[in-house]
Amino acid sequence: MSNSSSPDRPIRVVVWGENRHEQHEPEVAAIYPDGMHTTIREGIEENLGSRAEVTTVTLDDPEHGLTEEVLARTDVLLWWGHAAHAEVSDEVVERVHRHVLAGMGLLVLHSGHWSKIFGKLMGTSCTLRWRSERDREIVWTVDPTHPIARGIPHPFIIPEQEMYGEFFDIPAPDELVFLSTFSGGEVFRSGCTFRRGFGKIFFFSPGDQDYPVYHHKDVRRVLANGVEWAVTDRPERTDPVLLRYEREDFYNGKTYQGAMAD
Repeated sequence: MSNSSSPDRPIRVVVWGENRHEQHEPEVAAIYPDGMHTTIREGIEENLGSRAEVTTVTLDDPEHGLTEEVLARTDVLLWWGHAAHAEVSDEVVERVHRHVLAGMGLLVLHSGHWSKIFGKLMGTSCTLRWRSERDREIVWTVDPTHPIARGIPHPFIIPEQEMYGEFFDIPAPDELVFLSTFSGGEVFRSGCTFRRGFGKIFFFSPGDQDYPVYHHKDVRRVLANGVEWAVTDRPERTDPVLLRYEREDFYNGKTYQGAMAD
């Protein structure tokens, strides 16, 4: 696979958007006239400038816009889905999964918690408590030393948002960066990181389609920070493999296709 990152070129970012609510619901289109994926892209560009090269693809593109060629040159993929998780091809999910394990970064946004790719990577139901009643969300930084929290106010407030609450059925995060509280009294692990294979994953929950959350300057900064954090520092993208080594030979392992291969 291609090199995953280099200090001599911009971070190559792809924003994947389901792009269904914007097409069918006038109230969502009024908030995001060019689609949520475009607003997310603009927020990354606003914060990273020439440090990122950002493109967008959608569910209705051929192969959902996530061909082998696109993924091979993507350093970080952002994923927003909600109403059409079931329409995402299992073949594409398997392809994205393979690239994450090989070192592609992944940011899973809001209702992407129930996407096929997030469930496959987490190995749990990823279910949670929710309510869409224009709740105020307060986002608290619980790890101020984390790169994703750089420059983020503690706390910052989202005036209107869908409530996500515990219990959130995910594995224990590698790092908890943000915790949210809501006007109904609920709490939620709203910013979590995970490692799977050679890939880094950041889940960030603020961002329901009914509210202008992706126009919020602090949300946009969090996503830009997440993109920079999720880039692998490995010199090339390779799959984790099973290797057999002879004694005193530290460099010349034999690759196995399966645990029982000779």
